[in-house]
Amino acid sequence: MITLSFKEQIAHVTLARPKKRNALDYEMFKQLDKAIKTIKKRKDIRAVILDAQGQDFCSGLDVKGVMAKPRQVLSLLFKWLPGNQNLAQRVTLGWQELNVPVIALIQGRCWGGGMQIALGADFRIATKDASFAIMEARWGLCPDMGASLIIPSLLKADDYQRLALTAQPIEASEALELGLISTLEENPMAAAQQLIADIIERSPDAMAAIKRLTTSAYRQGHRRQLARETWSQVRLLMCKNTRIAVKNASSDKQYDYQHRRSW
Repeated sequence: MITLSFKEQIAHVTLARPKKRNALDYEMFKQLDKAIKTIKKRKDIRAVILDAQGQDFCSGLDVKGVMAKPRQVLSLLFKWLPGNQNLAQRVTLGWQELNVPVIALIQGRCWGGGMQIALGADFRIATKDASFAIMEARWGLCPDMGASLIIPSLLKADDYQRLALTAQPIEASEALELGLISTLEENPMAAAQQLIADIIERSPDAMAAIKRLTTSAYRQGHRRQLARETWSQVRLLMCKNTRIAVKNASSDKQYDYQHRRSW
């Protein structure tokens, strides 16, 4: 579940599935996409705060729930043209297409799909107890929510591959050192409100222009990259090693992977 509210020219988007550690199910993807589109239509909004209820920002994709229904997987990955954004990519890249700054407030787990959504924000403010992980490889998959367009502006290639290949969580202090997050704060909301107070003193037209220029500078050739993300994921979903990885992650047992690629 996602909640959306507006107060004093600030849009507030909250992941609200705390009993499931805000794991992303199909309905949450649709609601996030709708929230972004709703905010985009509002000309009075000056900033967006993205946060989550409970102890964790988001523990990642609800893999069992989503993959149990093939139509949901198809709906997440479907696009009319290869370079277009699909639903999974829009909930990450959609934040960057808003003309106002988006600030993600992160506590606890920020893993997998949750981390990719947070990467779409312009600023990521985390608590010291937060942890971060690119978890897709654990399920035999690759990150496919558009974050590959953003990562090059934040991480060195070897740091990214280490996180993506091992699927191991890192602490907030390391995430700050690597550049995955903007700052660590005991009270992220207070820090976000202060940042917003400083920003809204400036012209909204200048703010929109600066964000557009910054975003475009880091997204050269993005249509080809988006097509590669989706095609890679589709191929992985069809290969035997992915099924083995899902069983492995679900049961914590060890399985023998095929040494040759299935595709």
